Amino acid sequence: MKQAKTLMVWGTASGVGKSVLVSALCRIFLRRGLRVCPFKAQNMSLNSYVTLDGGEIARAQVVQAQAARLEPDVDMNPVLLKPSSNAMAQVILRGRPIGKYSALQYKNLKARIWGAVTDSLDRLRKDYDLVIMEGAGSPAEINLSSHDIANLKIADYAQSPVLLAGDIDKGGVFASLYGTLALLPERSRRRIQGLIINKFRGDKRLLKSGLEYIKKVTGKKVCGVIPYFKDILIPEEDSANIENKKNKTGHPLKIAVLKLPHISNFTDFDSLAYESDVDLSYAQGKKDLEDADMLIIPGSKNTLGDTRYLHNSGLTQVIKQSHQQGALIFGVCGGFQMLGVKIVDPLGVESDLREIRGIGLLKVETSFGKEKILRRVKGRMLRKNIRVRGYEIHHGLTNRLNGQKALFEVTDISGKSYNDGAVSNDGRVYGSYLHGVFDQPGFRNLILNKLRMKKGLPLKARASGINLDAEFEKLADLVENNMDMKELERIINAGN
Repeated sequence: MKQAKTLMVWGTASGVGKSVLVSALCRIFLRRGLRVCPFKAQNMSLNSYVTLDGGEIARAQVVQAQAARLEPDVDMNPVLLKPSSNAMAQVILRGRPIGKYSALQYKNLKARIWGAVTDSLDRLRKDYDLVIMEGAGSPAEINLSSHDIANLKIADYAQSPVLLAGDIDKGGVFASLYGTLALLPERSRRRIQGLIINKFRGDKRLLKSGLEYIKKVTGKKVCGVIPYFKDILIPEEDSANIENKKNKTGHPLKIAVLKLPHISNFTDFDSLAYESDVDLSYAQGKKDLEDADMLIIPGSKNTLGDTRYLHNSGLTQVIKQSHQQGALIFGVCGGFQMLGVKIVDPLGVESDLREIRGIGLLKVETSFGKEKILRRVKGRMLRKNIRVRGYEIHHGLTNRLNGQKALFEVTDISGKSYNDGAVSNDGRVYGSYLHGVFDQPGFRNLILNKLRMKKGLPLKARASGINLDAEFEKLADLVENNMDMKELERIINAGN
């Protein structure tokens, strides 16, 4: 049976732009008439998403699927690691959690899960013409190479040609490319068929001597020099890139998202940042919260631990004071749980804490259990009858107390209906389990109009935001115009 061709993108380090390059390549080859899909054997990320069948995958592969105009599928990211501390991570295998493991325990687990990884890739190769594969971190982590399933082993299994990308904006790109090649075993060096220099600023003619030299000493051609951009709005994968997403200073609506130690799904708030009158920032200290019109407490992979952080840092009191001074407070998932009166984790699902008091702005209590809830839902806001949709990723179950009002009525794909979230009597504290709720223009505009009204600003009839598909088109144009596409097609056709 004919299998799809593959092309893999490795990086000299994390954060060099592999995920965005894969998105670009997916859209480029889609426009050339191919059935193309993304694949990443293993991703470590706290930004995740729920597929139609209730599986959990990394948000980066969702973005890449959107670039290919596909419905996301668990086969696109068969292994997801979600760190809950410096020492432990939850392992998601083909969309379902299989337990928490230390790094050493996970090393020993890889042999057991390898079959699921290759099965996922095999299924994709049966259904598509081209699979664009993304590596993880660097392939030249010599302490990990013997059990690296995300780079070397999966490239060997697929017999895939590889592009190696480096980030020139960080400095030292030629040393990074050369050093990566030097540390790889010979068979892996042979897989690398081209180099990409990413995030270049300036006149490419200044690179000529460097491009010639790196080809001379490595035998590898630089087949793309991709310009640095800020005007193409593609969601970021890692919380390390949060600072690059924010701060349109001078805009009248000030929204601060608390940058929790274990923040997850921060892409929930991209749509707010794209609004023309919103200045969205990620806040770590008390000063960062000054004058905010709205405070958002995001999701967390260690909800009890991050609640303790809020108490110990004094931020709990700042949140309460902001509410008293008229700011709107919104908690999503773990942030919703933190806004309640108490959180208990009797089984130690997330941390060593078993119980902690919440911020207390909503009359709800949360208890953690073993079952992880993963579901896509749609529904309406109860008070305003505005339509919403989103997805849930959580262990805790939350009960409303003493007549506390729910925020949404939602229905999952099985047809089960129930109430979600809570809203305070004064209408200024909200909590919900729904990730992606701000992506809904009607609900987003309602919340922003509340802020506009309070500040005496003109109300808007509809949200602005962006057209993500158009952003993918801009990204594909940029990369295609700065790549040697004939060479790239030669690499793909000759590789497997």
